[in-house]
Amino acid sequence: MIARRLFAFNLLVLFLPAAAILYLDVYETRLLGEQERSMVQHGRLVAAALSDRDPIDAAAATEFLTRLGESGDARLRVYDARGVLIADSNRLRPSRDEAASTEKSYPATISRIRGRVLYKIGAWIVSVRQRIIDFVRPARARGVSEGEAQPARALHTALAGGYGSTTRPTPGQRSVTLFSAVPVRHGEDITGAVLVSQTTFRALQALYAVRLRIFEIILASVVAAAALTILAAATVVRPLGHLRREALALAERRARLPGEFAGVDRRDEIGDLARSLRELTERLDEHIAAVEQFAADVSHEFKNPLASIRSACEMAAQAEAPEDRDRFLRMLTGDVDRLERLVSGVRQLALVDRQVEQEPSTVVDAGELLAQVVDGLRRAHGDRATIAVRIGVKPAPVRATADHLVQVFENVLANALSFAPPASAIDVRLDSHAGGLCRVAICDRGPGIPAAHLDRIFERFFSYRPASAGDRPHTGLGLSIARTIVHGYGGTIVAENREGGGACVLIDLPLQLQV
Repeated sequence: MIARRLFAFNLLVLFLPAAAILYLDVYETRLLGEQERSMVQHGRLVAAALSDRDPIDAAAATEFLTRLGESGDARLRVYDARGVLIADSNRLRPSRDEAASTEKSYPATISRIRGRVLYKIGAWIVSVRQRIIDFVRPARARGVSEGEAQPARALHTALAGGYGSTTRPTPGQRSVTLFSAVPVRHGEDITGAVLVSQTTFRALQALYAVRLRIFEIILASVVAAAALTILAAATVVRPLGHLRREALALAERRARLPGEFAGVDRRDEIGDLARSLRELTERLDEHIAAVEQFAADVSHEFKNPLASIRSACEMAAQAEAPEDRDRFLRMLTGDVDRLERLVSGVRQLALVDRQVEQEPSTVVDAGELLAQVVDGLRRAHGDRATIAVRIGVKPAPVRATADHLVQVFENVLANALSFAPPASAIDVRLDSHAGGLCRVAICDRGPGIPAAHLDRIFERFFSYRPASAGDRPHTGLGLSIARTIVHGYGGTIVAENREGGGACVLIDLPLQLQV
């Protein structure tokens, strides 16, 4: 489709030469007009030379025509007042008569021009156009008359004191012969007339040459348009088609995600498109891998409580003592509660990523939100929650959604509270950081994190909880949700061990510059 459009666009260069072909009749009219003016000038020159004689004698007219010499292929004839021919330029050139002067048969050059296939095509197009015009306007005015008018008509007009002109077909040729007659005056009297005749063969010859040259230009333009289209197809259309087939194969799951697309090394728009597709497929590949891993993790995490529930049900059904059945029912209830927490956490994790990308974000004060979360935890936990807060950046504007940013702070603080020993304090700091970032540090005095687990604690369903941290219910999704939200806002979240014991979770978010 693109190749056809490019070819059609390239063919626009043919508009001007094609228009010239269709309007060559304007050029023909001008040539005939110039030829007629030249003939009139010849006739007036002879008439002026003979105007001092009354009557005109043949000897004087013949002598003047002899002195005038060659006048191209124009024929000059002088008539007296009665319309009798008294001098003829062709009689001075016995080897040439009117038919011979115009060559009864076309010269070899003209025959070769008209015999070429390209010329015949152009002549056919022009003839079709002329037939259409004649059909629409049958009485169209022409530059010259197309009838079989006799030269005597022009001569009689001149002898009557006017200007006479007429045409007639040239014997054996496609051209016509023009006749122009001017009167010879002696004072107020008409003493004769000069009749000038000339064939339109020269004009026809010029038209043949111009028509052939224009068609040569059109042919060269078509070849150039085809060459440009082939070049465009090779450099633009073909790579686009290849990229389309690769993308379609991926969409229809008929091919694996490619590591490279064809054309990624190009330094043009095709290369930009190929690199964009490569980036898109890489992100798609990562997303598919994440979904597969997520499904595997969910399946694994659900297996344990489901297996425990099934075992508790079977054992409760077989138990005879009431205290045994009560113990198995308590186990069953605990596993159901755990399964509910897992389902809720999985649902929340699945929604967070989409919400972070789709929900409109605003500029919020991270310090103010952090203070609100700390106050809420203090009220909820009473004296058990000792949280020391220091906010060194006021305000700390970041682009985020308030609800999700609150969720990040709550999850990290809840994790710190679960590890903090009794009567210990949780240190919360908000400071500026290099690179236009604000850093929120939440530190506890718990057992710390083994070096091998510093990165894994943000993975889904992963949980490291030593015996000293107690056995509080958890799903291992809190920090994973926090990481998803922070990354969605262009930030980072990492964990490190604290000097003197304990762990710190560091959250970096880009500050929103004030405008």
